[in-house]
Amino acid sequence: MKFNHLIQINDPLNPLLDPLTREQLWQGLVMRAELPKLFMPHLDDCRLSDKSMDGVRRELRYGELVIRDKVTYLPQIQVLYEVPSQGEIAASRMSMTIEEPQPEQLFVRFEYDDGQPEDVDGSEAFYNEFRRSAYQEADIDTVRIIREMSIKGSLH
Repeated sequence: MKFNHLIQINDPLNPLLDPLTREQLWQGLVMRAELPKLFMPHLDDCRLSDKSMDGVRRELRYGELVIRDKVTYLPQIQVLYEVPSQGEIAASRMSMTIEEPQPEQLFVRFEYDDGQPEDVDGSEAFYNEFRRSAYQEADIDTVRIIREMSIKGSLH
């Protein structure tokens, strides 16, 4: 399943939204990678290794399930998550890319690729639609949490 969607960050026509700078947005996206428990309350543990300016390797624990992934940074532009095939888990990718079509008009494009074929039907198509909806809600929550952190001054 391949899926992408766009979330508008700054809206000059909505004075109720506190605008985020590109730096604040970037810091929030990096924090989502390096402090995932702030964004995923169902995550039991996350261990980081090989941390650098270019990315980090992670080991995520959800109960007995352990997922290892690699996060790569293209500073101020993109955070790319890559999960290699491991056990019963297929290889997959997810990216969050900052787009700025006009100065200070920021968006984040979320792109998912689970490595599975697109031409599915029946129950698999139903589950893919469910996954798309869940991903979109999680991404909306990510932006909400980044906004809250910005207001509290806890983006660093």
